[in-house]
Amino acid sequence: MITYDVIVLGTGGVGSAAAFHLAQRGKRVLGLDRFPGGHDRGSSHGQTRIIRKAYFEHSDYVPLLNRAYELWAELEEFSMEKLYHEVGLVEIGPRDGVVVPGVLASAREHNLRVDELTHAEVSSRFPGYHVPNGSVAVFEQNAGYLHVERCVLAHLAAASKHGAELRTDETILDWQAGDAGVRLRTDKNSYSAQSLVITAGAWSNQLLANLGVRFRVLRKHLHWYESSAPCYQEANGCPAFFFETPAGYFYGFPQVDDRGVKVADHTGGTEIGDPLNDEKSTEVEDVKRVEKFLAEHLPGVSNTAYQHAVCYYTMSPDEHFIVDRHPEYASVVFAAGLSGHGFKFTSVLGEILAELVVNESTRMPIEFLGCQRRSLLRRRV
Repeated sequence: MITYDVIVLGTGGVGSAAAFHLAQRGKRVLGLDRFPGGHDRGSSHGQTRIIRKAYFEHSDYVPLLNRAYELWAELEEFSMEKLYHEVGLVEIGPRDGVVVPGVLASAREHNLRVDELTHAEVSSRFPGYHVPNGSVAVFEQNAGYLHVERCVLAHLAAASKHGAELRTDETILDWQAGDAGVRLRTDKNSYSAQSLVITAGAWSNQLLANLGVRFRVLRKHLHWYESSAPCYQEANGCPAFFFETPAGYFYGFPQVDDRGVKVADHTGGTEIGDPLNDEKSTEVEDVKRVEKFLAEHLPGVSNTAYQHAVCYYTMSPDEHFIVDRHPEYASVVFAAGLSGHGFKFTSVLGEILAELVVNESTRMPIEFLGCQRRSLLRRRV
């Protein structure tokens, strides 16, 4: 049996960061994954992810975001690679909706700069975006996008440089924890360690079955569409976007390369069982919703599709992350249920998990993400 200080199960967005931060702290780390780094079988792929600070979902996330920004900058310096592009973010929705009021509330509470824009100001500064009657707009300059696969690969490379061992093409069969640490079996080897970090994404139901929380795994589509209009190009100052509409939430990015404008429906999604064998072709209703949104809100983008990809949202019961020590096993820490808004946090979540292992506590305020919170206890199945 091969022994390590810490084993990390799943080396996608969070796991790659955890492996790096643990190895950086001198731990002998094994990172295990069924797929190679930067793969397209889970949640951490698809070219780009939005990162923003004025968090409408819950203002308690903002301190984590402040630290995440610092860590992304440090990773850029270490890897000598540009990972974050500050293109800004325009968010549009009803004055009494969820998004704009939530953004403004977070900005007030944490002293963040967010500009409120009139219809005329949006038309002048960002002519590609249409603000419907009854909606208002806000703009956050200190926002933009991360190169998602590059971020994962940069964390894995940094982990390896600090001595972490990374193994792929191994399937986890089971794990056990006790007073002496943890043991786990894959289809190829058996391992033991003092601590276990579980960052399994869409496979959290299997690897965290004893947690007593059911995660819904949703198939989500990403689309790239053609546009010849200069106003949608990053090079011409086009920001990322997030719209709250009567049909749901839609988000996307300026054209950053020859693949066109990226857009996706943040709401809905098809619940699936096994992501390993999921059908990844387009769904007619999803395409209709996205193209209707484009016609109404980004009229200069055509319905000529350049590319399509599928990723997964692993939804917690209350749609907030679960980051904690396992309630039954002190040697096991985990992050799960990032619920479709987690990648921007992966740098700091990796650090948090490393601190929980090494220091048995973390400096970051994560009590609201604990596994014993009321909103989870009420909805366990």
